[in-house]
Amino acid sequence: MAAFTATVTVRLKSGVLDPEAATTQRALERLDFELDDLRFADRYEIDLDADDEAAAADRAESMAERLLANPTIHDYDVEVEPRA
Repeated sequence: MAAFTATVTVRLKSGVLDPEAATTQRALERLDFELDDLRFADRYEIDLDADDEAAAADRAESMAERLLANPTIHDYDVEVEPRA
């Protein structure tokens, strides 16, 4: 077994109302920051042991599908790195 850190980033799908991002975007624009769009995301860092990087990614994907993200309204990305 090897040690890995999986990072799961969960964000609302395009077209789903994101009031937190909209409020933050308006506040940044009032502070004279120019931006095209802003999205809010949750990021989970999961330390786990697995046989290899692919197995760690599969476990993190399963966690995202079963609990961390609602597939109806969320998209998510999984990145896995070896842990020192």
